[in-house]
Amino acid sequence: MARSNLAVAARRTSIAAPDSERLLTWYDRYRRELPWRAPPGATPDPYRVWLSEIMLQQTRTETVVRYYARFLVRFPNVRRLARAKLSDVLKAWAGLGYYARGRNLHACARAIVERHGGRFPDNEEALRALPGIGAYTAAAVAAIAFGRKAAPVDGNIERVIARRYAVETPLPAAKPELKRLTEILAPDHRAGDFAQAMMDLGATICTPKRPSCSLCPWNDRCEAYRRGAQETFPLRTPKVEGALRRGAAFVALRADGTILLRARPPRGLLGAMTEVPTTEWSADFNRRGGLTSAPKLPTKPLKWRRLPGRVRHVFTHFPLELDVYAARVPKGTRAPKGARFAKLSTLAGEALPSLMRKVVAHAMRLETKPNKAV
Repeated sequence: MARSNLAVAARRTSIAAPDSERLLTWYDRYRRELPWRAPPGATPDPYRVWLSEIMLQQTRTETVVRYYARFLVRFPNVRRLARAKLSDVLKAWAGLGYYARGRNLHACARAIVERHGGRFPDNEEALRALPGIGAYTAAAVAAIAFGRKAAPVDGNIERVIARRYAVETPLPAAKPELKRLTEILAPDHRAGDFAQAMMDLGATICTPKRPSCSLCPWNDRCEAYRRGAQETFPLRTPKVEGALRRGAAFVALRADGTILLRARPPRGLLGAMTEVPTTEWSADFNRRGGLTSAPKLPTKPLKWRRLPGRVRHVFTHFPLELDVYAARVPKGTRAPKGARFAKLSTLAGEALPSLMRKVVAHAMRLETKPNKAV
């Protein structure tokens, strides 16, 4: 058994119990003011708590702040969100990334209305039965919105706990151990405040690099700090990057200031989001044959031009490179089946993921420059 489960066990047990009060005192003084966070003494809105937690998954807080208020204006409550078209939800979500979250958000809102009369269930088990709500989100909503004793563990909290107890099991294998240790620390009262205090501690003090240990309310109880090894933890198994994939994207610009767009398949990567037509993305993509997948428009043969450079993007599991081809088509050209022409002036309101915005920006920057027709 790992040393972290034996030699350090006694120390862990001895320093766990009273520490929640110290952290809550720190939180009362230094808590972050966030638009989805209820003021002290106010009752949290479960819809706002849930929405923020979904948005914050794998997305920086400062990015979410920019999207959150705009999203609430369009969808101020769960019933309005449930009644909305998925395409409208994805338009509001565009730019936040990890687009399955947007689809699941809409499905979850509909399930809450259909199964629970528009009221969020107040316990982890019932929350986990909803689409798109996993263990972390269920615990976070149960604790923050309803005061249930629960132990949500996000990346910030993993880092705090791994350092505090010098957990020597590397992530991701350490996740169950970190969850158990968080549960030991969680108090029977002020569950939501404690969960948010842990998040704030990781976000503002126990940061990935150069943590401000002298300001930490737990520095005299932190095993990593005692060893002088704060930045060593959490340990991680080296990440294996997926193989590079390649493909081609086709930007067709019509003379009336519109661009050819289509929706991606509803499931899979970037599901149901909007894109310019592309080939499949694969490790063995044949660049010489890329034009065979160009969209077929009812006009004279197009002179597709391959633009200089490539668009590069990194997904969670693989990097991607796209060649970009551009062509101009006459005003009045009809879009092929499954596609449509949209005004360039309204692209900001389209459900274009960041990859596609890169493609369009690349084309608009270079398309007018002379280049050999392919």
